[in-house]
Amino acid sequence: NGDGNGLYQFNQPSDVLIDKETDSLIICDANSRRVVRWSRRSGTTQGEILIDNIACFGLAMDEQRYLYASDHVKGE
Repeated sequence: NGDGNGLYQFNQPSDVLIDKETDSLIICDANSRRVVRWSRRSGTTQGEILIDNIACFGLAMDEQRYLYASDHVKGE
């Protein structure tokens, strides 16, 4: 699919984690300024935006499944 900003593309992914509860990948897509979730089930053709307008660099999820995303521009 190549680099890009479509929901079926990435533009410099910088981190990824596996959410075992939903059997999905959560991906920090840095140059598209978003965090997306992709189902690991077959037939998935695009991701779902979880967080938009973020200069994401890293991801973490705690035991209660709270998602944390770092924003290197805002310093958060």
